[in-house]
Amino acid sequence: MAVTRIDIAHLSFFYPDKGHQLKDISLTVHESEICCLLGPNGAGKTTLLKCLLGLLTPQSGIIRLCEQEGRSLSPKALSQLVAYVPQSAAPPFPFTALDIAVMGRTPYLDFYGAPSAKDWEMAASQLERLGISHLAEHAFSSLSGGEKQLVLLARALVQEAPIIVFDEPTASLDFGNEVRFLQIISDLAKAGKSILMTTHQPSHALGYAHRAVLMRAGRIVASGAPSTVMTSGSLSDLYGVNLHVVNVSLPGDMRGEASTCLHFSGASTSSN
Repeated sequence: MAVTRIDIAHLSFFYPDKGHQLKDISLTVHESEICCLLGPNGAGKTTLLKCLLGLLTPQSGIIRLCEQEGRSLSPKALSQLVAYVPQSAAPPFPFTALDIAVMGRTPYLDFYGAPSAKDWEMAASQLERLGISHLAEHAFSSLSGGEKQLVLLARALVQEAPIIVFDEPTASLDFGNEVRFLQIISDLAKAGKSILMTTHQPSHALGYAHRAVLMRAGRIVASGAPSTVMTSGSLSDLYGVNLHVVNVSLPGDMRGEASTCLHFSGASTSSN
């Protein structure tokens, strides 16, 4: 039986000046699962992540992380369960890539504690694992978008949390780095991590996710296997443009088919 790592039930959140942003949200993410949140801007994806990370307090509903209720967890305990990789980061001080990576050990330190030699070794090991050990002493601010994302991922891995949350992790990456980053995410899931990520690219969910969650106006409008819920019609309705999900035959020895999402200006939004 699959181990449930994230269990969100009937979650609602509203800003006093904006009204509801999340309305009766329920979803689960299991061990070794990649769950993609998709939807237009303002759908509530980032607000949902902030509730999960303890940055916002929902007005109703329950969040359970590894069978523990989120509201009962201290920030330190929560950080030992959930790691976060944002779209970007701009530290106020001239930290090196290794400095940023070792910050993943913060949940395990005493209030006035400093990273141990083992912590530094763990950080260096993750930079090496991701192929960026040569950047260890480089200023984080001097790195490219792709390099920064890999450093932030190294920090998350050093954190050793069973759940990793990504907020549009490939938004600033070129196509090559985007593919490499998504493959790393896929490998992490195979190794047992539970992945919850937002994306504006339907092809990411079609190619890598085990579960797709479509959100609009603070609600989940569809949830399930990408091949089931991500149809031409459902995506066209979600984004308000003509989209087609197409199957592409894989070349050579790869065999089989892969699905992707394309826009055709003359296509009807009623296609399935």
